[in-house]
Amino acid sequence: MESQNPKRMLKLILADNQAIFRAGAAKVLAVEDEIRVVAQTQNYEQTLMALEKFRASILIFATALHPALRDVIAAADRQNTKLIIVAENGENLSRYITRGVHGAVFRNVTGTALVECVRKVSKGQSWVQNEAPIAVSSDNGVEDKVGARVRDRLTPKELKIVSLIVQGYKNKEIATQLGTTEQVIKNYLRNVYDKIGVSDRLELALFTIHHRMLAEAAAASTAPSTTTS
Repeated sequence: MESQNPKRMLKLILADNQAIFRAGAAKVLAVEDEIRVVAQTQNYEQTLMALEKFRASILIFATALHPALRDVIAAADRQNTKLIIVAENGENLSRYITRGVHGAVFRNVTGTALVECVRKVSKGQSWVQNEAPIAVSSDNGVEDKVGARVRDRLTPKELKIVSLIVQGYKNKEIATQLGTTEQVIKNYLRNVYDKIGVSDRLELALFTIHHRMLAEAAAASTAPSTTTS
């Protein structure tokens, strides 16, 4: 009689200062039966505490969180945790693998690729995203055209709201920043959803992250003034 071996549960920690990326990645990974996100952290100190507390199988860590990669690798090694790096778009991923990282992806990695990376790394294999996403590096510019088209549909105020959504602000916080009411922000968001073709703030944020032209315009809308007197 054959014994059935249930799949070992993979415990993951998501470490990134972008709340929307964490939420999107968690949503994708939660669908997989054998994967459980046990902690989400937004700075290096929180990540260290989560590593010690949960002893996770894999740490998914954004390079923007800590300048010294050797510290991150050492911290993961101490807990016998494999490390997947989330690099900013356009970086050279292969250099991370040579330094002891098990997996490397770009920030706008697809959900399918992220799951594949987690599964490969959990089996002791290295996994590197093959190339920069089309939205970042495209010969024909198809994705940039999509981003530009959506950008041109939005008003300056709508772009500013999109930027704040991507940064993880709630409607009430956005209303405070823009000097209006929460209901007005909800009305703006409904218009934005209709213009872009998304159904909620998570889809809106992920769409923005994946389309460079829109992401750059949104970021510029909330950039502080650099004029000097």
